[in-house]
Amino acid sequence: MADLLKSFKIKVLKSDVYPLDRIALGLILILSLVVGLLILWGDRTLPKVREFSWAAEPIGSEDRAFILTFNRPMNWESVVQGLRIAPNLPGKTSWSGRRLAYTLTQPVPYGQSFQISLDRALGAYGGTVEPFSATFKSRELAFAYLGVNGQEAGRLILNNVTQDERTVLTPENLSVINFKPYPKGDHILFTATERTPDASGGLSVKLYRVTTGTAPNTKPGEISLVLDNQDYQILKFDLSADGDRIVVQLAPRQNMGAANLWQIYKDEKPEPLKTQGGGDFLIAPDSQTLVLAQGQGLALVALNDNSTDKPLDFLPKFGMVLSFAKDGSAAAMLKFNNDFTRALYLVTNQGIQQELLRTKGSIVSAVFTAQRDALYCLLTRLLPGKDYQEQPYIARIDLKTRQVMELLTLPIQQNITLSLAPDESRLLLDKTLDTDAAAQPGLPASNIWSLALPSKPGSAAKVLAVGTKPQWLP
Repeated sequence: MADLLKSFKIKVLKSDVYPLDRIALGLILILSLVVGLLILWGDRTLPKVREFSWAAEPIGSEDRAFILTFNRPMNWESVVQGLRIAPNLPGKTSWSGRRLAYTLTQPVPYGQSFQISLDRALGAYGGTVEPFSATFKSRELAFAYLGVNGQEAGRLILNNVTQDERTVLTPENLSVINFKPYPKGDHILFTATERTPDASGGLSVKLYRVTTGTAPNTKPGEISLVLDNQDYQILKFDLSADGDRIVVQLAPRQNMGAANLWQIYKDEKPEPLKTQGGGDFLIAPDSQTLVLAQGQGLALVALNDNSTDKPLDFLPKFGMVLSFAKDGSAAAMLKFNNDFTRALYLVTNQGIQQELLRTKGSIVSAVFTAQRDALYCLLTRLLPGKDYQEQPYIARIDLKTRQVMELLTLPIQQNITLSLAPDESRLLLDKTLDTDAAAQPGLPASNIWSLALPSKPGSAAKVLAVGTKPQWLP
């Protein structure tokens, strides 16, 4: 019986093994041998950088980290030791898989070129990295402002500090009222009226967009209409941090007191917001939340869900948001006290509300540093005497110690604009000349001044341009 079964198995095996099967078995044996040799001798290709994330467009303040992608796992300690950046950019490293991230701890200086190189780094399983070198650059430092003299009066002007060049962006027939740069500085959103011989242009406010020429292969001064004034009068607007959303305050021509908020998302048709709003408003850094002065407090309204008029949250304690930290983790808010003083508060997304400053004067504006360790503020102090006068000054508030350091005292004036450069190298402000100086022939009444940072009390500012309302491009 055993011999019979053995004979049956041999016949079955012989009958099932065809020539194609023999070829397949042979290939399997060969491939197994190749894999075994690779395992035995290892991968002999050199480790190298496959991709550098900052190799394309000029980088700006929003670019906080670059990534190096390798073709194989690396000995990360040797990579960190062999990495060089010139000029130096302080930062910290982290890694995952085959990618290394280098995160800046300070804003990148604008208007500079940099070189990154890597040499003598080791692969995780042996081999020295193939030498790598690349160059990248930051955006040119530039700001926009409104002209005040002659043919430049009321026109939007771009001042490229890096190239020392000025470009008028808007035509003579438009008188610009307000403006805000887009996130990459390649466009500027602005409201303007048309100059008319009968001076009836006051009700012809329209919303426009203009190119700055700072993006590759673009020309400055190309204007497109974003929103006309056929049915409504445009009162205020704000642009989201990602540049995709515009919130506009509109009032019907027949009833100017019935102002409401509308939003324009990615150049789509304007859509009215269900919330009622006639006061100040600001789009939060997440580009999806609107902070709106409403009644005796601030309402937080969802912009990406317009199905309800109920706010996400309400802060009854505060009357105005002055600015946000770029990452949305904190805000500088203004509180109006019952004793007629004003208080500046630091409000975090963790629910912390900390008073930083209380004054009988005004708290005009405040802007966060990139590291959220300080605020640069435009403040005023109430001067003694019968006449009500406020002395404006610029101060830096340390958010850890709450120490207030006064940097620069300004002439008594109103409507001052304060703007912090994206690389935090300087402040811009429009400064009215004193009466005696302004009376001299040929001197303008308003100059744009630059204050280098870091500054000490009593530091001097220098004139950069003749104009008003300066704003740095991002």
